[in-house]
Amino acid sequence: MRQPIVAGRFYAGAPCACLAHLQRVDVSPEEAVSPKEHPVAAIVPHAGWDCSGRVAMKVYRALQPHVAPGTTFVLFGSVHSYGVPRAGVYSRGGWDTPLGPLAVDEELAAKVLQACGKCAIDDPSAHGSEHSIEVQLPMLRYVFGEVRMVPIAAPPRDEMPQVGRCVVGAAQALGRPIVVIGTTDMTHYGAIGYGFAPAGPGKAGLDWVKRENDPRMLRLMESLRADAVIDEARTHQNACGAGAVAATLAAAQALGSDGGKLVEYTTSYDVLRDTVYGGQIGDFVGYAGMIF
Repeated sequence: MRQPIVAGRFYAGAPCACLAHLQRVDVSPEEAVSPKEHPVAAIVPHAGWDCSGRVAMKVYRALQPHVAPGTTFVLFGSVHSYGVPRAGVYSRGGWDTPLGPLAVDEELAAKVLQACGKCAIDDPSAHGSEHSIEVQLPMLRYVFGEVRMVPIAAPPRDEMPQVGRCVVGAAQALGRPIVVIGTTDMTHYGAIGYGFAPAGPGKAGLDWVKRENDPRMLRLMESLRADAVIDEARTHQNACGAGAVAATLAAAQALGSDGGKLVEYTTSYDVLRDTVYGGQIGDFVGYAGMIF
């Protein structure tokens, strides 16, 4: 059983506090209508809930009416560290959360490993210090209950679209309904914290990210350009989880999606402007929720 590593930092760690935190970032049914009639996949951010939890919750609430009992969630996580050379599948056991554990769909995980061949390996260690999937799980538990999952760490490698397609093939071979979730944040902007500020500081940088840099990636996501997102992220640094995005887009297309629809876009500055930032634009990160 994988234990949480960012509970108490990215989200409240005690059960009652975690539930209260979820209720603070939850959205009303009126705010969470799926833009797709038959959604099969989504992209969500993975920062601390105070920054991006509301965007993620809006996606999950929009998916909720469309997720049938027995559906497995396949989660493609970003990789923020070195040493994950291939897609890393967490194939057995489960992950604990403050609201209770979520079990791995071991049958599907084994089938995914078989279908992917050399593109994926059974690698629980790929998830040991990574937060991108973990921060989703209390939200999944809260919205969907005791669902099963297959967590997959997806490094930014060119074979990730193939991994996404293999996941769908494995699920179809088992007759298993799935929803695919990919996690990424968008541009990390700022000279001090991120070493990336090509448009300069302050409002000029914020406007550039919101009007140019992040929309470049969002357009690729909307058009299911799984083949293009990794190079785009390398060139313009507008997705920290490009591997997860590429796998998710390919999986969405294999599941029959004809494109993505943006649910919400914001930045950490816009969310925390009056509290953490005090109205002064410093380093910030973009967040997007999209449904396919």
